[in-house]
Amino acid sequence: MWRLFKRIFLIINWKTFVITFLSIASTAFCLHFEIKADFPLTLIGTAIVFPIVFSIGGAYKRREVALDEYGSIKAHGRALYFAVSHWLENPPQDLKVEIKSHLENLLNSCTKVFTSPVSDLEHTEKGVYQNFHELSEFIKSMRSHGLPSGEASRSNQFLSKMMISFERIKHIYQYRTPRTLRTYSDIFIVVLPIIYGPHFAESVTSYSYGLQFAVPVLFSVILVALDNIQSHLENPFDQQGEDDVHISVDKYIRNLA
Repeated sequence: MWRLFKRIFLIINWKTFVITFLSIASTAFCLHFEIKADFPLTLIGTAIVFPIVFSIGGAYKRREVALDEYGSIKAHGRALYFAVSHWLENPPQDLKVEIKSHLENLLNSCTKVFTSPVSDLEHTEKGVYQNFHELSEFIKSMRSHGLPSGEASRSNQFLSKMMISFERIKHIYQYRTPRTLRTYSDIFIVVLPIIYGPHFAESVTSYSYGLQFAVPVLFSVILVALDNIQSHLENPFDQQGEDDVHISVDKYIRNLA
């Protein structure tokens, strides 16, 4: 039950109450002074709903790409671990411990990058590049333990694909959906519920007492909820929404063997 309420509070927040209050106030003012008009509802779909739904679709696709690339990093990291375990004859135990340590450090560095503010990226990404450097040195060192050159080349390909996946996730983290479109939606979400006060006053004339404000309330809640959904999908790494990408380092390392 608590999880359900948590999800509800993610899409209904202080902004919902502010916009709803402004919408009710505008409707009450128009009812009191009998200011009525029949505005076209298609304007709402054109000005707000379509841009928000477009942004939600774009943000969802970015999240799915981030999940794919995160899976690629884990899969190729596991392949490197298997290279140590299976491609070497009687591999020393300390090599397995070392590759585990490198992979754990890499995922911890990735977590630090993606959960920190974008302004810290120049500093935090250095740790990830250092981990890639150490993995490259580790692959080179396996040659001295009998790893054939062809298998070493294949291991470097695994590392290369991990680096490509990291760069793709980093760009998703660094660049958001169009900011001008977000600003446009934010403006109209605030303005339209107020401007549509005369329309609400006109459409609720046949409603029972106390229900005149049901339409502006629903109108405001739906629009702000859509906007909040888009906001939570915007950054899939901020660990605030239900649909965020969670990097489970400990679980990954435990399941390597």
